[in-house]
Amino acid sequence: VITISLEGEIDLHNIPAITEAIDEHLKSKKKIIINLKKVGYIDSSGIGVLIASLSKIKKNGGQLKLLHVYDSVKKIFESTKLTSFFDIYDDEKKAIADFKKGPI
Repeated sequence: VITISLEGEIDLHNIPAITEAIDEHLKSKKKIIINLKKVGYIDSSGIGVLIASLSKIKKNGGQLKLLHVYDSVKKIFESTKLTSFFDIYDDEKKAIADFKKGPI
C-alpha cells in the first residue's frame, strides 16, 4: 500500500504533477491511498483527476481509497455524489485493513 499525501489546492495548475505522482506509483503498487488532509480546495479538474485515477487503477486491478476528506472538500464530494463512488476513510489503519478485504 502506498499513501500519496496532497497539500493545498487541487486545481488546473497542479493536475499534471498529481497525475504524474499517481501514475508513477501505479506502475509498482496496486493499492493506493490519497490523503487529502491538507487539501483546502478542489475544483472540477481536481475531481476529474481523482476520477480518472480511480478508473486507471481499477483497470489495472488495483484499488484507490481517499483519506481525510474534510470540510469544504467533503461538501463538494457530497454535493456531486462522489461519496458513493470513492471509498473514503477518516482512519488510515481502517483503509489499509479494508484493502485486505477487497473492494467495499
